[in-house]
Amino acid sequence: MADQPLQTDLGTNKGMLMAGGVLIGVAGLAGFAGMLLLGSAAVSATRRWVQQLQQPPTQLAKHKWRQARAATTAGAQAWRSSLPAQPSSSPAVASSDSGQ
Repeated sequence: MADQPLQTDLGTNKGMLMAGGVLIGVAGLAGFAGMLLLGSAAVSATRRWVQQLQQPPTQLAKHKWRQARAATTAGAQAWRSSLPAQPSSSPAVASSDSGQ
């Protein structure tokens, strides 16, 4: 068996492999072109939407941040004022067998 040459051809059709590679390349380019068109349309729509706003997005964000900060402060103050004064150490818990 050592006399026989190694068989390197696995019976592959090189023409079909090349055609498959070309088709994959064309599909990749078409997909990339589609992503570019989609991204361009999304950017264009976003720009039109921002231009139609009454306030620029930065001013709107600042206004919402001030509202959230004021609501947080008011909530914290209300929570602190509604809590009864508690001693610094935790109260002792009654044992459960005291009623038996």
